[in-house]
Amino acid sequence: MSWLDEVALAEDGMSFAHGDTVYRDRRPLMTDPYNPDATVPGAWSDADTLVLTEAFVDDISSSTVSDGARSAISSGKALFLTDPDADVQVGDRIRAGDLTLYVNELPSSPKNPFTGWRPGREVPLDHTLG
Repeated sequence: MSWLDEVALAEDGMSFAHGDTVYRDRRPLMTDPYNPDATVPGAWSDADTLVLTEAFVDDISSSTVSDGARSAISSGKALFLTDPDADVQVGDRIRAGDLTLYVNELPSSPKNPFTGWRPGREVPLDHTLG
């Protein structure tokens, strides 16, 4: 692909030629049993699932977290989407292949201040081993 083709693709939108099918699970809200005026997330078994196409999950960082009782590796991962308005928010669960990850930070959809172009969406994910 020439750089002119890449520029045309960037102007028309972005596509991940080797992206993955990723699933977004969102738990339904239910009445809080301790406070009837509030809601809390329901069970994952009742979650609404959305298929996210043109997406992939990749590593962005990792660190070791240890205390006297346990040792774990916290691996920073991110979900990358071509759709800057994809329906992913804090509290969702992301499944990609054999990975199950959680959205605990706000997704980002940067915008070029000169052209208004938004290349996609980056969603920070939590993944802890150990």
